Amino acid sequence: MAGNCLQAAELTTSGRPVLLPTEIECSLLSAVDLECEDLPNFPHLKSGLLILTTHRLLWLPDSTTTIATASSSASAIPLAAITHIFAAKKSIKSMFASPRFRFQLSVSPEGRVPDSGSGSRSVVVTVVVRGKGDLDAFLSKFWESWRGRAWEIGDEPGSSDAVSGSGSASSSGLYTREGTVRMVGVSGILRKEQEMWESTDKSLQDAFQDLNALMSKAKEMVMLAEKMRQKLLSGSTSQPNDEELGSKQEMQDWMLSVGIISPVTKESAGAQYHQQLSRQLADFVRLPLEKAGGMMNLIDIYCLFNRARGTELISPEDLLQACSLWEKFDVPVMLRKFDSGVMVIQNKSHSDEEVFARIKTLVTKPDALRTGISASDAAITLGIAPGMAKEHLLTAESKGLLCRDISPDGFRFYINLFPEFDPDDLYLVKDYGIYHTWLRAVSASG
Repeated sequence: MAGNCLQAAELTTSGRPVLLPTEIECSLLSAVDLECEDLPNFPHLKSGLLILTTHRLLWLPDSTTTIATASSSASAIPLAAITHIFAAKKSIKSMFASPRFRFQLSVSPEGRVPDSGSGSRSVVVTVVVRGKGDLDAFLSKFWESWRGRAWEIGDEPGSSDAVSGSGSASSSGLYTREGTVRMVGVSGILRKEQEMWESTDKSLQDAFQDLNALMSKAKEMVMLAEKMRQKLLSGSTSQPNDEELGSKQEMQDWMLSVGIISPVTKESAGAQYHQQLSRQLADFVRLPLEKAGGMMNLIDIYCLFNRARGTELISPEDLLQACSLWEKFDVPVMLRKFDSGVMVIQNKSHSDEEVFARIKTLVTKPDALRTGISASDAAITLGIAPGMAKEHLLTAESKGLLCRDISPDGFRFYINLFPEFDPDDLYLVKDYGIYHTWLRAVSASG
C-alpha cells in the first residue's frame, strides 16, 4: 500500500498509472517531494513523479525504481478531497529555494484521505519541486482540473422539457388565421425578429441536447472499452472453446481500433515525454504482440500506435527513442534488430528455439525435403507476415539449421544435411536420421 493515509495507485506492467474511467492526464512534474507536517502517518515521498489528471494527483517513484517497489509506494490523492489550493508565494527567499506550492486536504479522524471532501478535519500538504518543469503551467491546470470537478459529471439525461414552448404559447397574436406572420409597422418587424431569435434558440437547445446525449454515449463506450481491455489482458485460466477463441479474436480486432483514452503528449509530460511515451507504448503493444505471436515489425507498430493516438501523432524518431528506453525500464517487451537491419518489437518471453523447432518440423516434411520452403510457407506455419518469416529463416540459417538456395524464383530454404555426414567416411549411407529421410523422399519423387 502507498501508506497509512494516502490511497494506493495501481500501475501497469510498464510502470504507467492505471487511469479511472473517463480520467485523462493533464500535466506532469518530475523530482517532486510531498510533505505534510500535520499527519504523523504521512508516507515518505521523495523525488518522484507527480501526475495531474482530471480526477487525482498521482505520485510515482522515479524511473530507476523497480516495478514491484513502485507499485507498493505509488500514491493517489483524489481532487475531490482537496478543499483549497493556495497561491504560490513569490519572494526573494523563494528565488534561492526549490519552488513549492501548497493545498489543503480533507482527512478522516483516523488521518486517512477519503474519496471525497467529507473528512472531519483539514491538513496542509506541501509540494516541493526539485526538478525542471513549468510550475506555473502545472498550477494553472491544477486549478482548472480542480474547479472542473470532472469526477462529479454523471450520465445526466437530456432535459428536453427545459425547452419551453413559449414561442407557440405567446404567439397567438403573431399569426393570422392563414398562418402568415402579421407585419404591421415597427411592432410587426420587432415581433418577426423575436420569432427568429426564439427559433434559433430552440434549434441551439436541440443541438446541445443531441451533443450531450452523444457525449454520454461516448463516455459509456470509453468505460466499456477499458473494461474489455482489462479483461483481455487478464486472460482466462480455463481452456477456451472454439467459440470463445473466435470471440476473443474479434474483441482484439475491435480493441485495436478503439484508441488510447489518454495519450501521452509533449504538452502534458514535458521533459518526461519520451519516458512516459515509452511506458505507454509498452502497455499498448501487449495486445498486438499477443495476436502476432510475440513479435511484430517496428513499422507495423508505428502505424497501429499512431492510429490509436488519433490526432496526437508521433514521429518515427520519437517511436524509436521510446523503444530504446525499454532497456532502462523493467517492461516485458524489447526492441530487437536482425542482422539484415530489420527492427522488431518482441516479448521478452519470446523464444527463438521454439520458432526454430517449428521451422524444423516444417522443413523435414517429405515435400519440403524435395523442394524446400519459402518465406510464404514459413509465414503460414508461424502465423506471421512473410517479411518476419524470412528474418526467422535467415536467423535459422546463421545457426546452422538451414541451407539457402537462391534462384530466379527467390529464396528456398532446405534442412542442413551436412551435420549428418561422417567426416571419417563421407560415403557412408546411414539408415537413420534426417539424411535417410531425405533419401527416401528424393527416391519416392523418382
